[in-house]
This record gives sequence, structure tokens and C-alpha cells, in this order.
Amino acid sequence: MAEKPVSNFSTGEKPTWDLYSKCVHCGLCLDQCPTYRALGTEMDSPRGRIYQMVLVDQGRLALADSFVTHIDRCLGCLNCETACPSGVPYGSLLERARSQIEENYPRSWLQRKVRSHFYGTVLPSFSKLARHAKLVRFYQRSGLQSLARGSGLLKLLGVAELDALSPRIESDFSFADLGRVYPAEGKQRGRVALLIGCISSVAFAELNRATIRVLTRNGIEVHIPRSQSCCGALHLHAGYLEQSRAQARHNIDAVLKPEFDAIVTNAAGCGSTMKEYAALLEHDPQDAKRAQQFVVKVRDISEYLAQVGLVEPARRLKARVTYQDPCHLAHAQGIRSAPRQLLKFIGAEMVESPRADSCCGSAGVYNVTQNEISMKILDEKMGYIASVEPEIVATANVGCMLQLSVGAKRKGLNSRVAHVVELLDEAY
Repeated sequence: MAEKPVSNFSTGEKPTWDLYSKCVHCGLCLDQCPTYRALGTEMDSPRGRIYQMVLVDQGRLALADSFVTHIDRCLGCLNCETACPSGVPYGSLLERARSQIEENYPRSWLQRKVRSHFYGTVLPSFSKLARHAKLVRFYQRSGLQSLARGSGLLKLLGVAELDALSPRIESDFSFADLGRVYPAEGKQRGRVALLIGCISSVAFAELNRATIRVLTRNGIEVHIPRSQSCCGALHLHAGYLEQSRAQARHNIDAVLKPEFDAIVTNAAGCGSTMKEYAALLEHDPQDAKRAQQFVVKVRDISEYLAQVGLVEPARRLKARVTYQDPCHLAHAQGIRSAPRQLLKFIGAEMVESPRADSCCGSAGVYNVTQNEISMKILDEKMGYIASVEPEIVATANVGCMLQLSVGAKRKGLNSRVAHVVELLDEAY
């Protein structure tokens, strides 16, 4: 009798037969996968990555460099889930595969130190994040960044592309708003808790303020819960499942209050992960029920505003706008019409670009860790956008905003990149 193969995954959370057996290898995901289109290799497609997971689980492929390379190259954009006729839960498979890599694969000393510091120290603590952001702001505004760019040092070190992607750190962080309540204007129509985000709070604080203004203008009382923290999205996508769960528990404790009609975010990646809290904590005897209650209340800002209905704006946008779907809004949350509906309401002339829901290549920190592939994906995306000649490229996620802004410069496209909420704020 043949011996049962020994899995090269460790016990615990791993890709399992009940998940990956749903893949029938039909190939409908291939054209929807940005890395497959950019690289043309089967192992860099969803179908190919699932096959590698099967081989590792069967003990036929080592959890080593080759496997890690192809899993790391995945954006986690979930375009494949939308295309899949068999309902393969690819996102869950990817998260489990990455958790196995984190647990069992010996990354280099430098990678381990950087990842441990970023995911374990900086992201979970708003105070530590603020200190790091102030150092970056000093670099940007002291003249050091200009000197490094002008001298060619960044090109010499091979980090010029990464420097171009770095967001400008704002003067006033959103952390100053923690604990505040902003009253509704006119008749109150709702009461929400706003998650301000980690990177958003230091690099997109004005977007958070615009979100507050739009909500209050529409009769919504806005609370900024004091003890909220990072949502755990970046941890989840990097394979730090337990740290993501810790962030989920923290935010449930901080934000889940009966007086809030909704828990709102303006970042698609954050909203997607917060809607996964119930799945993350389903086996937690203490927090499973509360996680379900939390998820029921989570709303993307565009989803919430479309639900309650906008009041009439002070002026019309009167601009040619193409809307680019963030992957974690369109594919993970299934929200496509709400942002377009809001833009039409304020007078935008909407034009649809080809592949509006394809990934721009940002994907959290992907454009830093896989910069060359990210830029290939971005250049393809910008070709589609340029074909409809928009005055404004609208989106609904801060990472996409940064990536598309870089893409517009690379393409020589004279189009402004803006968040849907920024455009609503201007209309009011």
C-alpha cells in the first residue's frame, strides 16, 4: 500500500484540498491576471500558482525559492476571482500560502529585519508611525530629497523609481482628529465611525478631512474613535495572519458601538479587509459574533453615500472623467456602480476606459517590493486610460491614487488623478 504523501506545508493554516480542488484549470483567469499578461508565464498566473500550492501540499515541490518567487509576484488583486466560474477562493489560498512562507521560508537577514520592523513595530502603532513619517517629511522638505534626485544618487543606487512612488507627507496628520466628533449640517440623517487609516493619516490627511466635510454636509454626524488602529490589511496580504487578527480585535473593541449606523472608510483596501474580520475570527470563541456584527456595519464611503443619497452640490463638476476601479473595491467588495453614480450626480461626463477594473500595479507595497513588474502593469493600464482622453482620472483608494499619478507622468498624460471624495468635496 502506497504511503500517503507528506505535505511540505506545516500544520495549521495552509492551502487545503477543499479550497484548491475547486480549480478546474479552465484558464479563464489567465487574461484577467496582470502578472500573467506582463510576464506570460504559467507559474505567474492564478492557475499556475494554485498548481504549485497543490504540489507543495503533496510533498512534490519544496517550499523554497521558486515557490516563494511566484507567490510573491502575485498582486492579490482578485481579478481572477471575478473571472472564475468555479468560485475558487483564490484570496484565501494566497493568504494561507503567504502565511506558510512567513512561517517556514528563511528570507535574508535584511528582509527579515525590515519586514519585522514595518509590520510588527510601525504599522500597529500610530505614534511610532507618526515619528517615522516626520523623518520622511524632513527628508522631503529639507532639500535632501531634491539634492538626492538632482545629483543622480538615487539612480546610482537604483531607487529612483521607488522614490518617485513615495507619497508627500502632510503637515497635519489625521491622528490629531482621534476622539473628535463632527456634527451633521442641517437635519441629521445618520451617525458613523470613520476609520482614518495608517498611511492615509500621514500622507492623505486632507482626504480624510474632505471625507468628514462631505459626510457632515450630507447630514451625517462623524465620530473618529480614539483608540482605532491599522486595519490589518497589509499584514493580511503579507502572510501575517495572527497580527491581522490582532488588529481586527483591536478595532472591534475600539469601534463597534450600537450608536453607529455604519463604520466608514475611504480606502478600498481597508474596507475589504474589515469586511473579512468575520472570516478571520470565525474560530475565535470570544470575538466571532462581534466580528460578524462589525462586518455588517462596514461601508466604503462611496457605498455609504450612495445608500443614504447625496444632497444637491453647490456646483457641477463639468469635466470629462474616467473612473478606475480599485481592485479591492470592485473585485473584493463588488462595488462598481456607487462611485460612478456619485460622480454622475455632481455633473461629471463619465467615459469608460477599457479594462477599468484591471489592477494598476499598486497593491499595497507591491510597487515597492516588485517595482519592475509593477511598472509594466502600470504602463499597460495607462495606455487604456489615455485612449479615452480624460481630464480627470478618478479612483477610490489611496494606493491607486499614488500609482496612477506616477503612471500619468510616465505616459505624459495631462490628466489629474483624484479620489471620488475629493471631487465631491469640491462640488460642495
